[in-house]
Amino acid sequence: MLKVYNLALMAGVYGLITAEKVRESGGNLSLSAFLSVRVQLINFVIFALILLAWHGIFTVCGQYQSQRLARRCSIIANATIATTLSALFLGMTGLAFQIRMITPQFLALFWICSSVVAAGSRVAIHSCLGFVRLRGRNLRYIVILGTNRRAIDFAQQVEATPEWGYRILGFVDKEWHECPVPQRYVLCCSFDDFSEYLRRNVIDEVANYLPLRSFYEHSSRAAALCEQQGILMRFDSEIFDLKIARPRAEELDGRPHITTHYSMQSGWPVLVKRVLDVTLSFALLIVLAPLLMAVALMIKLTSRGKVLFRQERIGRNKRRFFIYKFRTMVPDAEKMLPSLAVLNEAAGPVFKIKNDPRMTPFGRLLRRTSLDELPQLFNVLRGDMSLVGPRPLPVRDYEGFDQDWQRRRFSVRPGITCLWQINGRSHICFDHWMKLDLQYLDEWSIWLDMKILALTIPAVLKGTGAA
Repeated sequence: MLKVYNLALMAGVYGLITAEKVRESGGNLSLSAFLSVRVQLINFVIFALILLAWHGIFTVCGQYQSQRLARRCSIIANATIATTLSALFLGMTGLAFQIRMITPQFLALFWICSSVVAAGSRVAIHSCLGFVRLRGRNLRYIVILGTNRRAIDFAQQVEATPEWGYRILGFVDKEWHECPVPQRYVLCCSFDDFSEYLRRNVIDEVANYLPLRSFYEHSSRAAALCEQQGILMRFDSEIFDLKIARPRAEELDGRPHITTHYSMQSGWPVLVKRVLDVTLSFALLIVLAPLLMAVALMIKLTSRGKVLFRQERIGRNKRRFFIYKFRTMVPDAEKMLPSLAVLNEAAGPVFKIKNDPRMTPFGRLLRRTSLDELPQLFNVLRGDMSLVGPRPLPVRDYEGFDQDWQRRRFSVRPGITCLWQINGRSHICFDHWMKLDLQYLDEWSIWLDMKILALTIPAVLKGTGAA
């Protein structure tokens, strides 16, 4: 059976040839003339290259795997990602080999058509198979190991989606652990009788929901039995009952591993965030260059000392880096900190004084307008920081943390602005500040970053909470 992408690719290639020949002939190319077109070796090589590239792209995007349990939105999203990458590769191939037919207009039309065909065909096949399974065909019979809450939840999820085509034969355990027991669920056998049950029944899959620690031997023996008889075993990846981190399968030197990850640590949105960081920070440095030079000159004229303040801060995963800011205090202000500790007005480990005696007159203006933060655009370009993210804290402040939940804010790159800046800044207590940072991590998206950047401008202009 030919794969859908092969047909689409061949149609696309022949479409290119046809379009070019018709264009060259002024639209008078006959069918016999088209069929007599000679294929050059270079054209065959380009075709083979595109064919191999598309095969690799569609494989990586999971387009040849079973999508029985996939949602329609994920089917459409994965197919669209595959066709987008394929269209981009086709565009780069056109540039490399100077193919005149591959224009931006053609690529746009080609991307739209291929996306509609790829996503539409997969959704149609998925829907047709679901229709067939609802009528008792193409079924898979499954046995569930364990009778705990997670096992019951899995069974209920399977029952709630009959289009998956799964039929639950029963549960395997010593006795029921979850009460009350639903009447429709049966204990088909014990662990001792499991091997005999596998021999005597039609079983396509075994879902293992046994607790990892107390039932390891039973899980290991069940896995060995399934391996011997060639039966698929499905494991629950939520073995540690984590609330925020999500498991994901990865390969390490050919060996599969399950890793826990967070939304801001991987995926194409993270790449987009970094591209925006570099692009916007570079553009801002160019646009604001006259202002940066004017501020530097004023600092030099109004107080002695260096123009830039350099301080060690805690970055992503507690990596240390040096942050750059316009100097707003007198020289040796860091050495004066211990003597001013009794005047600290902030709760928690951070140090804040509303009328800090170390501040220079021009420095107060820079703090109030947040202009002292502009050199951090260089930190963004270096990769130490992001435009949006939890504020980087000094080493001294980090050493004062006494709650591990607060340290999750260090799992991402720190930023110039975040929810803290647009919700009151120094007027917010330390615990609320930390909760806002974690809220940002949990709700993060590219659109949230755009919203925060947009709201930062009026917050800075108002000077609310600046210190």
